Amino acid sequence: MQKILLIEDDDQLRRNTAEILELSNYEVYTAENGKIGVEKALQCQPDLVICDLMMPVLDGYGVLKVLHKNPVLNTIPVILLTAKSERGDFRKGMELGADDYLTKPFDEVELISAIETRLSKVEHQQHSVTPQTNVVEEAHVSANFNYAYLTEGLQQLLEDKRPHHYKKKSVIYAEGDDAIRLYYVQSGKVKVILQNNEGKELVTGLYKVGDFVGIQALLSGSAYVETAVALEETELLYVPKDLFLQAIHQNRAMANGLIQWMAQEIIQQEKYLLGLAYNSLRKRVAESLVFYAKHIHPDQTVDIIVQLSREDLASIAGTATESLIRTLSDFKQEGLIEITSGKVIILDLLKIQHLKY
Repeated sequence: MQKILLIEDDDQLRRNTAEILELSNYEVYTAENGKIGVEKALQCQPDLVICDLMMPVLDGYGVLKVLHKNPVLNTIPVILLTAKSERGDFRKGMELGADDYLTKPFDEVELISAIETRLSKVEHQQHSVTPQTNVVEEAHVSANFNYAYLTEGLQQLLEDKRPHHYKKKSVIYAEGDDAIRLYYVQSGKVKVILQNNEGKELVTGLYKVGDFVGIQALLSGSAYVETAVALEETELLYVPKDLFLQAIHQNRAMANGLIQWMAQEIIQQEKYLLGLAYNSLRKRVAESLVFYAKHIHPDQTVDIIVQLSREDLASIAGTATESLIRTLSDFKQEGLIEITSGKVIILDLLKIQHLKY
């Protein structure tokens, strides 16, 4: 029996749709918001996902992003449900990887037809793949598929590696050190910083559990040009340089994924530097919050707790700590953030992200 995950915040519509699907001989899982939906997708690995577009906690766009970043879930077809008919909504959803759209209200025939079409297409693709075509497919994989191969390949290098513990504020590697290994964050968080001659810091990278640190230096064959520091109690796994390079040279799909990842990193760094050069203080502080959220909580848009010191946030924004604190106070008065027990809580990431000045 094929499994369908239905993510819909309207209780009545969720129950009615689930009943239709069950009567059509599908095994149905339901979720009332995107966050719970993603968790259930990881648990049950459905054959198809039906997801409402506008939901609290994590909307349909967010669900799409999470699914397509996960190598286990990124091939699952997704049908979006929406009460909107604006062209922009359809285009954005399709750009993020949606396979089909149904506009509310929809009837039973329309729903089942869309599901059967998507499942039939997936089944046809699976049957058309033979062991002999794998080499050809590696040369034509999509960007997401390439990136999944990179992640999977790196994960395989971690087998039998023991964890190394770092206390909060411990230096993992320093500028000028020889790059001899790749680091995998098993627990905790890591920041990467650049320092000028006066010791002032600029945070250029944040890494969470599941991230790899230090790839660029290994590929360039040079010493580290930045310093990596544990933001809290952190455990890292080590991958020796020669093992990493050997894997890249032998696995074409993994190498393609690495190229894609590095291209994205360069684009993001260019945007970051452009913002530091030309944005107002207010905009830079806003982008420091966005920078944290996207690196540490990429799947969350509301109620994000920023677990960084004011100094680190100021280092991301390229400003003085005092200036950052004044701007955060303005954001609090405007209802963009909350400050509780010294912690900054992003109430609505999208509003902060789209500040004009």
